Amino acid sequence: MEKSSLFADAMILMLDVDGVLTDGRITLDGKGGETKIFDVRDGHGLAMLQKAGIPVAIITGRTSDAVAQRARELGISELHQGVKEKVPVVREILAKFGLGAKQAVYVGDDLVDLPVLLQVGVAVTVPEAPFEVKANADYVTGRRGGRGAVREVCEEILKARGLWEKALEKYLNPEAL
Repeated sequence: MEKSSLFADAMILMLDVDGVLTDGRITLDGKGGETKIFDVRDGHGLAMLQKAGIPVAIITGRTSDAVAQRARELGISELHQGVKEKVPVVREILAKFGLGAKQAVYVGDDLVDLPVLLQVGVAVTVPEAPFEVKANADYVTGRRGGRGAVREVCEEILKARGLWEKALEKYLNPEAL
């Protein structure tokens, strides 16, 4: 299936964090704090997607102040941390927005994401994901997790939905604002 048709029905983007929004590495400070590195281009892609009216949800197994801060910075209110079973949370989010699973894009990078990846409309993973995850994905990004994979997905959704040109207008024709 072509990328443009693959993402054509996307009405929501849901993401894991570690290995998707980050490269999967975590720096612990020995005092209970941690550091995560986020790609600014991924963040901008998420902002563009939300501005186009497509909601974003973050669902992660860990709980992190850094993730909460990043979600606030990006205006992502659907933040679910400390989630051990992601499928019920995905169902709750879809119900909240009145959407079906086939309208959802989910980006995950590991085996714990497979139950969700197997149920959504577009299952996306990153190149460094385990074989079993890639084998069950509809789309494997060309960019690595934490290194532009999320931006790539955001652009694909915007293009497939016919929203890319409008998203670019602000940059190509600032007077049109």
